Amino acid sequence: MTTSDEGGSTEGPAPRPHAGAVLAAGIVDDLRGGGAPPGPEEVLEDFVAFTRLVRNAGVPVTTDRVAAYLQALRLSDLASEVATYWAGRLTLCADPDDVVRYDHAFAAWFSADPRDQRMGRPSQPKPRVSTMAALTEPPPGTGDGDEEETPELRVAASGEEILRDRDIAELSIGEREHLKQLLALLRPAPPKRRARRRRPARRGEPDPRRTLRAALANGGEIGDLRRRARRERPRRVVLLIDVSGSMSPYADTLLRFAHVVTRRTPTAVETFTLGTRLTRVTRELRQRDPERALADAGQAIPDWSGGTRLGEVLRAFLDRWGQRGVARRAVVVVFSDGWERGGAELLGEQSARLRRLAHRVVWVNPHAGKSGYAPVQGGIAAALPHVDRLLAGHSLTTLAELLEVLRDA
Repeated sequence: MTTSDEGGSTEGPAPRPHAGAVLAAGIVDDLRGGGAPPGPEEVLEDFVAFTRLVRNAGVPVTTDRVAAYLQALRLSDLASEVATYWAGRLTLCADPDDVVRYDHAFAAWFSADPRDQRMGRPSQPKPRVSTMAALTEPPPGTGDGDEEETPELRVAASGEEILRDRDIAELSIGEREHLKQLLALLRPAPPKRRARRRRPARRGEPDPRRTLRAALANGGEIGDLRRRARRERPRRVVLLIDVSGSMSPYADTLLRFAHVVTRRTPTAVETFTLGTRLTRVTRELRQRDPERALADAGQAIPDWSGGTRLGEVLRAFLDRWGQRGVARRAVVVVFSDGWERGGAELLGEQSARLRRLAHRVVWVNPHAGKSGYAPVQGGIAAALPHVDRLLAGHSLTTLAELLEVLRDA
């Protein structure tokens, strides 16, 4: 677009103001709980309509992602188009193929032509230039001397891929904020168990009652043989999270992970914290807002970053909760590094007792993912013979692996 000497536009339609700039003019204060400038609902609906355009472009945008997108907008610099772009890309895209569709939808929605904004036509996005280089250095003397030297190409993984494999204890404050968004995108599938009641099915054992009823309705003649099968219900999952001093770099992330699992099946997940005493935080983690759930859970835990007595606390859990039905035929996950101040013999006895009650026992040790690790500590060595799986929970990738183990349990 060119401008005349008077400063006006000489060609092309007037560009549509960026929605982030409109929010920065005062509407963002209303979204964050400030004043009440005119028209916040219209701009908020504009962002929601943009998510519908992204969905129509082929990106599987769910309601949870829309909520995460709006929350990211509230925490971003909305006066910047770059910040608005990344707020949507980090929350609405879950696959590399989604990025291209999202770029086209973003360019169309914030284009200069209002017709392109509503019809979803991309405003001629810049083509992506692909550069390829040889994986090995060519032998000397090959090629013409007059040709230009091939520029060095450095290939690196994306920031999100690197963050998925990073140790949680080594993340910076900004990386931890990004990790919170990635944790919110996890979609856990609860383990299933066969219920006692049966339902009509095409395959399974014969259903005499339904078969006789169908025969009576047909004049006494038996036609098709009706069948039934057992229903499937979510199996209970019990999460025991060590919040002692040695586990403090991972405790906050593990509680957020527990919140994600709890929100998937609130009635089938129980969460306890282990330290010098046992604390049940299931009620706090059943809240929808993760920040409020973590804040309430932190207030309920009296021994955060203290000592640990795994044997005594595990015995208290089994006496008060596990033996009465919470751990029976459940998948129990223990998040701990295995450091035990008390006697390791007591932890071994209680671990064997837990194994007799539970359907599966999974021990998640953040140090198990480090090279050269060996389970030689007194606590983990005593409990390991009674554990079905030993996993590493030090990164987002290992937590996603834990979700797969829970799904197949």
